[in-house]
Amino acid sequence: MAVKSQSKKAAAAKQPEHKPDMLPADLLSEPADMTVLNRLYDVVLSRKGTDPSVSHSARLLSRGTYKIAQKFGEEAVECLIEAVAGRKDLLVGESADVLYHLIVLWVDAGVTPDEVWAELRRREGVSGIAEKAARPKETFAKKGK
Repeated sequence: MAVKSQSKKAAAAKQPEHKPDMLPADLLSEPADMTVLNRLYDVVLSRKGTDPSVSHSARLLSRGTYKIAQKFGEEAVECLIEAVAGRKDLLVGESADVLYHLIVLWVDAGVTPDEVWAELRRREGVSGIAEKAARPKETFAKKGK
């Protein structure tokens, strides 16, 4: 299996965080479904305002929205590169990185998973074309005003 070369520091920074009272084997026995994202959100939320020297999530959150968004964008690009290259195994890992950094962005912005799930439920069964046509015609530049 091909593996990206990373510095030890970068590899350590990408290690998933877990609840201190759970062993990795316990985490692996939990369902691998949408609830894993809810649990990850809870962990990242619990790191907000904590010591950035002991938590990657705390470090990201302490750097502010611009840096969080930048990191999310970098991970998204890496995900796209693996998809285009057809490297499914690396795409899976990069996809997990994208979801983690999206959750960090949600925590920073005060967005909860339930809000996102509700929006997805609202859109369920609606044609993507119809849903996009129904969106306000507001431009990005106007949103900032």
